[in-house]
Amino acid sequence: MTLLRFDDWTSPVPPVEREVLSRLVEGEDLQPPLLFVPGPGMGAWVFAEHWLTHAAGRGFPAYALTPRENGDLRAHVHDVVQVAAALPRQAVLIGHGTGALVVSRALGRYPARAAVLAAPVLAASVTDRWATLGAAVKANPLGTLRRRPRLNHKQLFSAGTDADAYLSRMTFPRRLAARGPVPRPVASPPVLVVGSPDDRVVPRKSLDRVATHYAGAPLLFPGMAHALMLDTGWAEPIDAVLDWLTKQLSAVG
Repeated sequence: MTLLRFDDWTSPVPPVEREVLSRLVEGEDLQPPLLFVPGPGMGAWVFAEHWLTHAAGRGFPAYALTPRENGDLRAHVHDVVQVAAALPRQAVLIGHGTGALVVSRALGRYPARAAVLAAPVLAASVTDRWATLGAAVKANPLGTLRRRPRLNHKQLFSAGTDADAYLSRMTFPRRLAARGPVPRPVASPPVLVVGSPDDRVVPRKSLDRVATHYAGAPLLFPGMAHALMLDTGWAEPIDAVLDWLTKQLSAVG
């Protein structure tokens, strides 16, 4: 079940053909599906590189949604809710960067089994917005202050990552405008925040504040950059996420 809002009826989001990549589990499907949500500018391919196959190998059917072009925050949230509702079972939502912002809003409409916010660009408060902007300006002043901000390889990737190959596949749309407070998740799912203290996009204090908002503490991976799922050490965070999920699911069931 998803929650419908008044503007869903009066001003519906235009339909689009959605790209959803998947890696399914061989044999009996016992775990809930995972829906990975990248930020605009990063397609579903960023998760298909490593995390989708790895999650499926550990028994979790894994899906990733490519954000629609030129969509606003409401449209992106709508797409996540619609794709999650169409999955065979109640899904776990996993958002990265501004995709975590989208997931945080989708949690107010979709009763997720659990959620993970990876390196979240959440802007839950004015303090977080300024902290994130300040960190970005310090690392990449010219790219940050553009109308369409462009992150550089030092912000996104740690040493040893094939940064040029990945950057060539990314676009950098306008910032998503987020108005109002972060909604309270329906059905009160467990929420995990993961990130790196060495992220040059999301400051450590912002990770702490976002995790505190969800009554938890961030799970940190020193030495990694913002694009955790493409990093040379990509396996460590996804394994930690899947371990956490397994523990949460066994505690409930």
